[in-house]
Amino acid sequence: MPPGPHTSAGTDAASTPAGDGTPGAGAAAPAPVPRPGRAVRLARLVRREAPRTALAAAVGAALAFAFPPYDLWPLSVLAVAALSLLTRGRSARQGAWTGFALALPFFVLLLRWLDVVGYDVVFGLSAVEALFVAALGAGLARTSRLRAWPLWAACLWVAQEWARDRVPFGGFPWGRLAFANTHSPFTPLAALGGAPLVGFAVALAGTLLAFAALAARRLRTVRRVRTALPAAGAVALTAALTCAGYAVPVPTGADDTVDIAVVQGDVQKPGMDFLGRPMMILNNHVNATLDLARDVKAGKARRPDLVIWPENSSDLDPFRDVEAYDRIQEAASAIGVPILVGALVDHPTKPGYVFNEGIVWDPKSGPGASYTKQHPVPFGEYVPFREELSSVISRLQRVPRDFYPGDRTGLLQVGPARLGDVICFEIAYDEIVRDTVRAGARALVVQTNNATFGRTDQPEQQLAMSRLRAVEHGRTVVTAATSGISAVVGPNGRVEQRAPEFTREVISARIPLRDGTTLADRVGAVPEWALAIVGLSSCAAALLTGRRTQGEKTGKKAKKGQRHK
Repeated sequence: MPPGPHTSAGTDAASTPAGDGTPGAGAAAPAPVPRPGRAVRLARLVRREAPRTALAAAVGAALAFAFPPYDLWPLSVLAVAALSLLTRGRSARQGAWTGFALALPFFVLLLRWLDVVGYDVVFGLSAVEALFVAALGAGLARTSRLRAWPLWAACLWVAQEWARDRVPFGGFPWGRLAFANTHSPFTPLAALGGAPLVGFAVALAGTLLAFAALAARRLRTVRRVRTALPAAGAVALTAALTCAGYAVPVPTGADDTVDIAVVQGDVQKPGMDFLGRPMMILNNHVNATLDLARDVKAGKARRPDLVIWPENSSDLDPFRDVEAYDRIQEAASAIGVPILVGALVDHPTKPGYVFNEGIVWDPKSGPGASYTKQHPVPFGEYVPFREELSSVISRLQRVPRDFYPGDRTGLLQVGPARLGDVICFEIAYDEIVRDTVRAGARALVVQTNNATFGRTDQPEQQLAMSRLRAVEHGRTVVTAATSGISAVVGPNGRVEQRAPEFTREVISARIPLRDGTTLADRVGAVPEWALAIVGLSSCAAALLTGRRTQGEKTGKKAKKGQRHK
């Protein structure tokens, strides 16, 4: 019987004697080539992608200079454009590798201030954060074949930051595009949609630039006016988007004012052992406040309505240590106004746990209302899986007690002012700051202790976040730091006053208090969720489109084969 479409190839092979190498229908089928192992495939991918990987790494290193203390914000736009071009038309795996190659050097340079803990921490945290950008790279590669891909790509940047801000262990928002644009043309957009809208605008400007570059390259081969229109349009949209922030009104009017004094008492030395001997940091802040009280009495300084001390300004629990209590009371009585004191307070019922608190200390009645930090830093202020990890990582013994999280916002009445207290790294988290403003805070206070990371980029990076929050919420943001940088940031995001690091200094200022809210306060997290959902939906659409296209190609090949037979 002549062979037909249903004839088994295995039957023909079985009827041929072993070793018969004659060609034709009776020839033995070639042995299947074994698929290379995963390690071999990864090595081939790395070797094949070496030039693209090197370029991505260079772009990631450049992106770090968009952030403080360098503040070369245009690099954030260019980096987005570069990643879009490097991932365009690639497979998801290739896009993921490119994203990781860009992100790893970026985070290593951005977070190198963690070297005071150890370079293994720098590289470990950077690798974890880079995994999110790897997922972004895969999404960019997938969606690059869709129409309007610059829009979907910008939404994917928001989705990546949305995920990175929340997981693992509550997330780590450092390195968001918005934090590189705290005094750029994009900054006023924060008053409309917060940090997510600023990040989206930066990302969209970058993806539009990438689109313009691709259109310009096509123009070199096809010299037609019609071909030039997309490039010109993309450039015009990028320019309009960049300048759009100038049209956004930033509310700065005051409903009232209050005179404050911010005390930066200083520490003995930077690093992990900044505390020095017991009572030293507390005495520094008490003595600086007593000096202020003497100046007020002598008529050399105006009496403030309230005084703000930083996080950990009391290095002992004032409720358990009588000397610490008496010293704080001495300072409050001398200045004659309430002091917002930062202190570590032992948990009353859970031994081994402490509260990181801001305490309102009245000159007559003593300690009153307090705020407990809601978002302790994992592995810095508490150790997840302590029992399992402590036996493996001896360094965790340097965190002997776990900080217990608070369960409410930091709205505090400090003298005549209703303030929103935010402690240290909490300034990086949108919802913590927003909830405090929504609760009724008329100005924001960031109590922080940056002594561990003194003389690194970290204090500048954190101050930049305060600048963005000031614009986002239309509030003055007062940063009180043990060793610097203490500062007063106006509602327009401008730094009005600042104290240098590792000096004892008192900042006196009259700040506006505001009751009105911005559009960003009212819409909350809606823009972030909407943009993230759009980005993820575009990935799903790209997957479905890809499968449909592949199915159509397979069907055409099958029909062509049948016609040939």
